[in-house]
Amino acid sequence: MERIVKSLDVNNYYTISEHKENCVAALKETLTQQSEALKLIATHLDENEYLKAIDIVMACSGHVIVCGMGKSGHVGKKISATLASTGTPSFFLHPAEAFHGDLGMITGDDVVLLISNSGETDEVLQLIPSLKVFGNRVIALTGNENSTMGKNADAVLKIMINKESCPNNLAPTTSTTVTIAIGDALAVALMKRRQFLPNDFAKFHPGGSLGRRLLTRVKDEMTSSNLPLVTSDTSMTDVLVTMNQSRLGVAIVHQQEKLLGIITDGDLRRAFAKSTDLSRVKAGEVMTSNPKVTYETSMLSDAEEVMHQHKVSSLIVLNDNDKVCGIIQIFNI
Repeated sequence: MERIVKSLDVNNYYTISEHKENCVAALKETLTQQSEALKLIATHLDENEYLKAIDIVMACSGHVIVCGMGKSGHVGKKISATLASTGTPSFFLHPAEAFHGDLGMITGDDVVLLISNSGETDEVLQLIPSLKVFGNRVIALTGNENSTMGKNADAVLKIMINKESCPNNLAPTTSTTVTIAIGDALAVALMKRRQFLPNDFAKFHPGGSLGRRLLTRVKDEMTSSNLPLVTSDTSMTDVLVTMNQSRLGVAIVHQQEKLLGIITDGDLRRAFAKSTDLSRVKAGEVMTSNPKVTYETSMLSDAEEVMHQHKVSSLIVLNDNDKVCGIIQIFNI
């Protein structure tokens, strides 16, 4: 017999299966409502206001200071972090703290982005007179362009939603999703305007994997000791020993440190297919001539691109004199 559970309404009882169905329905309805809200704002985008906001930010010689209370404040911190990591200097300022001394963090060179769905949040509105005195340009992110905040802004980016996803239409849900999306859209548009490239992004993320690839040079990650070096006259049996000892899966064929070729697992398979007595076969007969190479001063990201482009997992590393000095493998990146 299916177990019965009581809802918050003492007069309503649900079976476990009905309870699960209600939860799943709520999940789907919330995601659908929020996706529809994003489509709505994309369809009715006020291009002039957005372009005006972009021009204001581009003309700013200071920071974009983001302010918001409650959920708008949490969203504002995310928007500020995104702007700062994509080429627009920014920080978040709590409006209540600003009114009690932190206004000193604002200079006349800054642009202030105020966030309030209603446009009537007291803690945010009380900043406006001071911003007027300082001469700051103001961008409002609000659901009501005719609100006090909207009327005092130089550009208004409207939060357009039909209703919150909250069943009581009270908790900021859809509105916060749309607000974050507007912040992302503004940041991406500014990236396009600034021609902000991956290398620029990496400068602000030196600790991440992207930053490491884009800011690190090949010499910092390559294997340079105990290289599997052989000559063109080395027998393939000795080549096998060298490859096993190095555990790099390749052998580098050279003459006085000048690269002649490379022997890979694929070359070995082809050699075995032709001859069962590898002691009579020389490395020069098996090697792949003119292998893909990189230089020790090259960026790690460039080496990775070469490997992906040519579908190889290893590159021989040369120094400025075109002598073999190491090997870099996809596993090092």
